[in-house]
Amino acid sequence: MKLLENQKGIALFLVLWVLILLSVIVGEFSHAMRTEVNIARNFRDEAQAYYIAQAGIYQAIFELIKTEAKPPQLQGVEFDKKEEKPRWRINADIAAENFAGGSFKVRINNESGKFDLNTADEDVLKIMLAPFKLDSHQKDVIADSVQDWREEGNFHRVNGAKNDYYQSLPEPYSCKNAEFDSTEELLLVRGMTQEIYDGLKEMITVYRGDTYADKHSVFGGGEYAKTAEKKKININAASAEVLRLLPKMTEEIIQNITEYRKDKDFESDAEIAAVLGPGVQTALMPYITLKKYPFFTITSLGMIQDSDIRQVIRVLVEIDPAMDKKYRIVQWSDRYDFSKQSRN
Repeated sequence: MKLLENQKGIALFLVLWVLILLSVIVGEFSHAMRTEVNIARNFRDEAQAYYIAQAGIYQAIFELIKTEAKPPQLQGVEFDKKEEKPRWRINADIAAENFAGGSFKVRINNESGKFDLNTADEDVLKIMLAPFKLDSHQKDVIADSVQDWREEGNFHRVNGAKNDYYQSLPEPYSCKNAEFDSTEELLLVRGMTQEIYDGLKEMITVYRGDTYADKHSVFGGGEYAKTAEKKKININAASAEVLRLLPKMTEEIIQNITEYRKDKDFESDAEIAAVLGPGVQTALMPYITLKKYPFFTITSLGMIQDSDIRQVIRVLVEIDPAMDKKYRIVQWSDRYDFSKQSRN
């Protein structure tokens, strides 16, 4: 009898252990399934957010084509003053739009709001370097070397560099003697550091190019005039960081520009003078313009309803009515940090 009771106790003990083991297995299986479901859901949401962001990119291109790809009248015919204003303005806050169970938020900038590495002269290059803790000689070295890098020939400026310098480095390479093809090339120039480049990269460009009007104008104007204009910054497209570097610019003036542009763009020198003041406008005339160029940076943030998933795409696009599609994708970058977007 006692043996039977012991056997029953052992059996009960084994049953309990089996139940505990099964509970653990079921719990682990349930956890694994929940994890798999969450992974699948996140993957689905990431894919959906990505394609929503992509929709924002193409919607922005469509809006730009509507407003920017209209060949101007160049034969003395006046422009239509009642022409429809762009629905989405450059360098302005654009409201999010609902799309496919989520929404996208787009930011459009024109490269005319940045310093052009291929046309910036010594004065402009030193303005670009103002925020950094550099002495006058260091600024001279970088400014001269940038100009030497993009110019043909083997003679360098006093503080510049050509092949004789670059070939003497531990890992030698040649001076390009041609225009910059990318902003990253700046890291190859004498005196440039990663820290300086990181501080400049959102304020510089190598994409300006001639507008459709420049290419087809019957009035000419000359290469010198075009180059001089390309050295300037479009006040409508410039970020606060760029504006802050210009002569006579103060935080109050930047705030006034920002407030003015909440409703509209500057369309004339008179409007600029009214906001900046005639004295400041006169000082800024060599540095600012109202001219846009055909290269636009579009950043699109794709969002899912009731989800924290976000996807960001950044695209550099050229708008040109002479092209079959009216546009050309120059660069496409996925997973860009939307918070990096410069704002006034």
